[in-house]
Amino acid sequence: MAKEKMEIGAISKPRFEFRSFGQCFCEAHKRMARLSVPVPEKVWERHSDEIYIISRTNDINNTKIRDGKMDIKTYVQTVDGLEQWNPLMKGEFPISAKVLKEEVFPAFMVEMPELTKDTYTYEEFIAMVEANPDLAAVRVHKQRFGYMVNDTICEVGNVLINGAKVVTINSESTEIEDIKKTIADVGLEGVENINYLQAIKRVIGMSNKPLANE
Repeated sequence: MAKEKMEIGAISKPRFEFRSFGQCFCEAHKRMARLSVPVPEKVWERHSDEIYIISRTNDINNTKIRDGKMDIKTYVQTVDGLEQWNPLMKGEFPISAKVLKEEVFPAFMVEMPELTKDTYTYEEFIAMVEANPDLAAVRVHKQRFGYMVNDTICEVGNVLINGAKVVTINSESTEIEDIKKTIADVGLEGVENINYLQAIKRVIGMSNKPLANE
């Protein structure tokens, strides 16, 4: 079967991903930039402000809100140390009580709040999150630089997690061997592969593990 060609921003079948977080990936970033083929100007540098909803009881559903839209991805499997995630839900505010009851709060794996209205605004939803001791609404600002190495979609990002600065680096593709070659080529072999969910838990103190290369 022919390999699927990766395109930045295009929808493909579920990708596998290597990602790590730490304070500096300077050498790997340098190599990634030099090995990259030209990429569209729109991904040279991107900024976004997002809210991640972090649950003490859940490590398999990744929920973020950007521009008033909620996006939940769910963990599928790990192959050769690389994680695969699938879209679980997309919604926007105001959001219906039915969606909150049937999709959103079950994804957090926490007790369901009492829902007395048909729809909820973003502010009302965040208030419900903040009222639950097992949930946290975490502010994340991303400055991302996009690359393409070995036909894998790559980026290096400066990330502020509730104001704490960390650096992330990643490679993703539908082809596992292409990611593994990229990891080797940019000098990231042996570096821990963790996702945003895990990194945020470590930064905010919900997990006591250190970041990958501190």
